[in-house]
Amino acid sequence: MTEPWGTHDRSQADAPVTLCLVTGATGYVGGRLIPALLEQGFSVRVLARSPEKLRDIPWVNDVEVVAGDASEPTAVNSALTGVDVAYYLLHSLQQGSQLEDAEISMAQTFATAAAQQEIDRIVYLGGLVPPLSEEKMSPHMRSRMNVGLTLRESGIPTIELRAAMIIGSGSASFEMLRYLTERLPAMITPRWVRTKTQPIAIRDVLRYLVACASFPDQLSRTFDVGGPDVLSYQQMMQLYAKVAGLKRRIILPINLLSPELSSHWVNLVTPVPRSIARPLVRSLKHVAVCSNDDIKAFVPDPPEGLLSCEQAIRAALARVQDAKVTTRWSGASLRNTPSEPLPSDPDWSGGSLYNDVRELQCAASQTALWRAVERIGGEHGWYAGNFLWRLRGLQDKVIGGVGLRRGRRDPNTVMVGEPLDFWRVEERQAPSLLRLRAEMRLPGRAWLEFRVSANADGTSTLRQRAVFLPRGLAGHVYWWAVAPFHAFIFPPMARGIVHHAESTPDLSGTIAT
Repeated sequence: MTEPWGTHDRSQADAPVTLCLVTGATGYVGGRLIPALLEQGFSVRVLARSPEKLRDIPWVNDVEVVAGDASEPTAVNSALTGVDVAYYLLHSLQQGSQLEDAEISMAQTFATAAAQQEIDRIVYLGGLVPPLSEEKMSPHMRSRMNVGLTLRESGIPTIELRAAMIIGSGSASFEMLRYLTERLPAMITPRWVRTKTQPIAIRDVLRYLVACASFPDQLSRTFDVGGPDVLSYQQMMQLYAKVAGLKRRIILPINLLSPELSSHWVNLVTPVPRSIARPLVRSLKHVAVCSNDDIKAFVPDPPEGLLSCEQAIRAALARVQDAKVTTRWSGASLRNTPSEPLPSDPDWSGGSLYNDVRELQCAASQTALWRAVERIGGEHGWYAGNFLWRLRGLQDKVIGGVGLRRGRRDPNTVMVGEPLDFWRVEERQAPSLLRLRAEMRLPGRAWLEFRVSANADGTSTLRQRAVFLPRGLAGHVYWWAVAPFHAFIFPPMARGIVHHAESTPDLSGTIAT
C-alpha cells in the first residue's frame, strides 16, 4: 500500500528524487498540483506552450520549465526525458466538433512519447463515466473517457482518476454554482438540475493526485474519486445559498431548456463563457456518482475524513472573500491562438494602427501611481465609465465572448498571463509597465497599455495608450463607430487613476516584480 499524501519521506538523502512532469501548469488543477508536489519533496518539470505566462507565479523558480506544445512529438519527447511520473492534465473545451479528434491526437502523441522514454507512470485526471453507451454520452465526456483509454494503451502503467464536479475557489464548476445562486433568487431551470452527482473538494483531488506518484510500480487502472455526498445540482445551489447566508432559492425545473439553451443561459448569468458552459451542461445531464471506492485501499481517508460538499463550498467561498484564490479556470487562454505582441511604432508596417494616447502628470510617487494602475478592473472598476464598460461586457457575452464577469484573481496585484475582465495581462514590469491584451470578440486585435515613470522631483507621469489593429473593413468601421465613446472612457479613466494615486496614502513596502 502506498503512503498517504503528506507522509512522503524526504529524509532519505541517498534515494533518487522522483521527477514529475506536469502538463497544464497554467490550468486550474495543474497550477495547484505543482506546489503540492514540491511540498512533498518531488522534483517538478513543467511543459508550457507559453513559459512567459509562468513568470510571476511564486513556484516558477522551484521547477524546470520546458517550452513546447503538447501536440508536437519532439517537444513532448524532450519534456519526458528522464521523467519518472507524468501528469496529463490537458483538456480542450473550445474546439466544437473537432474536440474529440484533437484530444485523442494529443493523447496519442503523449502516450507514444511516454513509451519511447520508458517513464514509470502516467497520471490522468478524467471524468466520471455514466453507465451509458458511447453514442449517448456527451462529446466532452466521451472524449475524456477515450483519452484515458489511449493513455493506458501506451503500455506505461497509467492511473486515471475519474471525478465529477470539483469544488474549489476559482474552479469553473464552483463559479457557475456561485453566480447562478447569488444572482438568481428565483429561476426556471432545465431538468438536469435534479440529476445526481458526487462533488469532490479540490483539496481531496490534489491529495489523490500527489499520492498517485507513489503507487505500486505496475498498477494501471481507473479509480472513481468523489466526496462523501451525493447531491443534485439543485441541492448544491440551496446548500451554497445556506453557506453564503442567502435566502432559500426558488427553483422550477422544466423540460423546455435544452443543453444548448442552457449554455447560453449560463453564459449570460455567470463568468463562464458558452464554450466552457456547453460541455459542462451536457455532462450534467448524466448521473455522475462513483461506482467504486477502491482508491481507499491505496489512499486512506484523512483522520478528519474527506470534505463534505458544504465544507468544500465554505472553504472555497472563504478563499474568494479573502482574495486568496491561487488559480482559476480562466487562467488558461480560451482561444488556441498565439499571443501576438503589441505592434511597435514606428516600426509597424502591417497597415493602419489606431491609437488613443493620454499623458498626465501625477503629484504622487511612481509607487503610488503604479498601485493605482495595477488595481484596475474587477471589483474596483475602471475608474470612469463603468456603466459603459459593463455594457460592452454584456454585449460581448451576448455574442459568445468572455464578458467582464471573469473579474480578476486578486484585487490589487496581477500576474503575466492571467485574465482581467475581458483582457489578459500580456506584460507586467513593476513599477513601470502594464499591458493588457483584449480577449473580447473584435474585428481586430486590441491592447491597453499603461506606462508609469518617475520624475526627478518625486512626482510621476502616467502614459495611457489604447491600441487597435483592425482586421479588414469591419475593423476600420468598428474603430470609428466606437471612437465617440472614447471621450467618455479614456480621458476620465486616466484622470481617475491619477486622482486615486494622489488621494491614497503612499504605502511603503516593496512591489512584487
